[in-house]
Amino acid sequence: MTDDDLARSLAQLTVEAGAVVMEVYATDFAVRTKDDSSPVSEADERAEALILAGLARLLPGVTVVAEEAVSADGLPHVPEEFLLVDPLDGTAEFVHRRGDFTVNIALVRSGAPVLGAVYAPVREQVWVGSGATAGTAAVRPGGRVPDLRPLRTRAYPAEGLTAVASASHLDAETEAFLDALPLADRRSAGSSLKLCMVAGGEADVYARFGPTMEWDIAAGHAVVAGAGGQVLRPDGSPFVYAKPGMRNGPFVVWGRERLT
Repeated sequence: MTDDDLARSLAQLTVEAGAVVMEVYATDFAVRTKDDSSPVSEADERAEALILAGLARLLPGVTVVAEEAVSADGLPHVPEEFLLVDPLDGTAEFVHRRGDFTVNIALVRSGAPVLGAVYAPVREQVWVGSGATAGTAAVRPGGRVPDLRPLRTRAYPAEGLTAVASASHLDAETEAFLDALPLADRRSAGSSLKLCMVAGGEADVYARFGPTMEWDIAAGHAVVAGAGGQVLRPDGSPFVYAKPGMRNGPFVVWGRERLT
């Protein structure tokens, strides 16, 4: 299976998991609090179970680091190649029925996400990144992923950048970073949608200085990279994966070249 074929298979898996998420979304679901104080629901758990079963068929023997499994059992040993899974990124958005949640799967090799798929069930849109290519398509939850429309970041507009920021986790350090940029507009969104907005030219930069986990952004990182953008640390150094505890430090998503 080529990387492009595998990326499409991962995309199909996110869409199937998205159908499970939407089944729960339509009910009066219960929400629990995990040890790290983050929320979890039946949707997270059912979607992750479906994804893990699918990955076992697609890539038998490849280590999977999945959010709910890590919460329950701790981190596995992480080799050079492994999968990162967030079955419901933006659980707070899900709980409050704001719609900005996604399903994320990425394949990491030697510290870099080389393949990724992001699916937004409410928006009925999937994004896929593989190597130096990226694409997007409209697809209903549980449907088949059709041919993808090519996805590219945009050249920075002369009138200034459009920044996208977290709808729920905007901190003073991120605000200060954005204030130093030549911005023409600012938007907000939840989950990995922010990376997909940069990949698709809806925004030019996304900065995050607050805490996140690797499974939150790896799939979106692959989409951004395939569309011509970059995910870097604020000082411009590479943003790598398989960090201790799978915890991210600050990062900046650029549609094109880094400006600071």
